[in-house]
Amino acid sequence: MRQTGPRMVKNGHVPPVRHLTYESPGGLSDVEVMPFETLRALNDGQTQRADFHVIAIVTGGSGRVTIDFGAPHALVADTAVWIPPGAVHRWNDIATVEGTLVLFEPSVPMPAAVQALTDDLDREPVWRLDTCSPVVATAVAHLALEFAEPPENRPPDQLPLLLAALLGRLQLAASRRVQTDGDADTRGPVAAERPPTDGLAAAFRRSVEQHFALHHDVGFYARLLGYSSRTVTRAALRSTGRSAKTYINERIALEAKRLLAHDGVSAAACAAQLGFADPSNFGSFFREVVGESPAAWARARGSGPAR
Repeated sequence: MRQTGPRMVKNGHVPPVRHLTYESPGGLSDVEVMPFETLRALNDGQTQRADFHVIAIVTGGSGRVTIDFGAPHALVADTAVWIPPGAVHRWNDIATVEGTLVLFEPSVPMPAAVQALTDDLDREPVWRLDTCSPVVATAVAHLALEFAEPPENRPPDQLPLLLAALLGRLQLAASRRVQTDGDADTRGPVAAERPPTDGLAAAFRRSVEQHFALHHDVGFYARLLGYSSRTVTRAALRSTGRSAKTYINERIALEAKRLLAHDGVSAAACAAQLGFADPSNFGSFFREVVGESPAAWARARGSGPAR
């Protein structure tokens, strides 16, 4: 990975977030494996934002990770953490944490079932592995061994195949945990009460992730996917429990919060980045979805006035 921040913004302020861009060793792989020792050498406690997935499988020690605007999550043995691209996060007190991190780009090809998991923005970020830990550990070890091999000694697409196997194991571990423990903080990447994701819902979520900064209406996504707006809304309701419009609005609002709280941008710049015609229109949207003005929300989080 390559560090590209902090960035200077127009008022000369250096926001407390480091932007990380995926850059594989030698430029030959879209999957990377590293131990926590490497993360400790790179980490200075600063808030980070990466353009790639980060999965951490913890085998020992203890620490914490904060993701977006939630409370810190505990890092202890037999837990896994999944940080999606774009999420603002910070590693805290990881001096004793042992385990492995897997980094991969969103473009890595996956089987349909695993792709639905990687696309799922509603999965819990931290979950317990418990009795599945030995199998997960084997999958991680196999992936790490192949990653350590010179690229010319690896079969084509070997790393994405092993990554898909690891993600499948994590998904299975989570689903088994849901059957025995309803703890919302560690129940896994897929909530127990939600039905399996169908193809249209997954395609809708992927499309929103690609286009939310420019397109805010359900009709655009319906046309893009070749369905009616009503059909797309039904698929979103089945998959997420929210209407398609609500899902789009919440994704835009999440990005706005990230920009306001961590990138130090003004409300006007935020409006421009997220496709609003003017700051007033953005302000009305933010108040409707979040419940307070951008400036009030930013001040409450110590980010200063969002002018």
